[in-house]
Amino acid sequence: MRRRAGLILLALAVFFTALSPLLRWYVFPNLAKIPANQYQEMVLEAKDATLLDYGTMTARTVPKVTIVQTLKGDVEASEKIEKTTDRDVVVWDGLSYVQGPDGEMVSRIPERYIFDAHTQQPVHAEGEMVDGDPVKREGLEFKWPFLTEKRDYEYFDAQARITAPIHYKGTQDFRGVEVYYFEQTIPWTKVPFPRVMPVEGITRETVAGTGTTRWYTTVRKFWVEPATGAPVYGEEIHKEELRGGTLLGDREKVTAFAGHVKMREDYIEHTVDLVKSQRLLVLLMTSYLPWGFLGLGLLLLALSLYVEARGRRPGEPKSSRPTESEPVSA
Repeated sequence: MRRRAGLILLALAVFFTALSPLLRWYVFPNLAKIPANQYQEMVLEAKDATLLDYGTMTARTVPKVTIVQTLKGDVEASEKIEKTTDRDVVVWDGLSYVQGPDGEMVSRIPERYIFDAHTQQPVHAEGEMVDGDPVKREGLEFKWPFLTEKRDYEYFDAQARITAPIHYKGTQDFRGVEVYYFEQTIPWTKVPFPRVMPVEGITRETVAGTGTTRWYTTVRKFWVEPATGAPVYGEEIHKEELRGGTLLGDREKVTAFAGHVKMREDYIEHTVDLVKSQRLLVLLMTSYLPWGFLGLGLLLLALSLYVEARGRRPGEPKSSRPTESEPVSA
């Protein structure tokens, strides 16, 4: 009976020990993915910002500029692309809507971002665009991969339509969550005018026809929770200028927008709470359960060896009868 119990314990030890790396290196990479129907919204603000008044073409200081960013998953488009790529694909339709202190639109930039649901790397397919202009992204945008590493990544800048390094700057604590801090600087770069302009009757083609150009620079900052790869907070030190052309008269340049853009407090709290719950699920699959199963397997192995040793029969005992003495001859 003890021998049978030892074999059962040994089989369980082998099962849990083998399950440990299988869970971490096979099950997790296949299960961890961004859902195709995900929807999220983020509100950012730049207080005491500089904003261009297109009526007078002069820059003025305003109490606040608000940026509303939305990302909406297109399930039907994802399924269509998956048939041709043989990958789990997510299609996000994004919109960055900027409004001034009076609630009037400053700009609205739509984009379609197509990426691998597991790795977050771009997938190039029909419809990939920024503000109606076809693009071919390289690098990340919006989200880092699961199990983010302490290294630099390539990050796509939608304004400039370019990819540039975003640098790992260290590990920090953000409201009780361990995060990796990343920073990217985009130097002054000539960028297209938005297709939808804030003044009715003016298009980017008519503005471009005056010879005036639009330039942009930013310092982009993200605090990323490494297990989920989700940013819990973000900032941008953002500047835009109009330069040259007849639109500015005799002026060389004028500030179109300048401000320190930060996430609004209520969205910070919501994001931190959401990431904390998702972080636990990732750690269960990548750390807690694999190490737990490995420890359980070793414990069961030791227990099976102990049971086996206890179940062995001892050797035959020596006889306790006295040895008969040989007769002594006279």
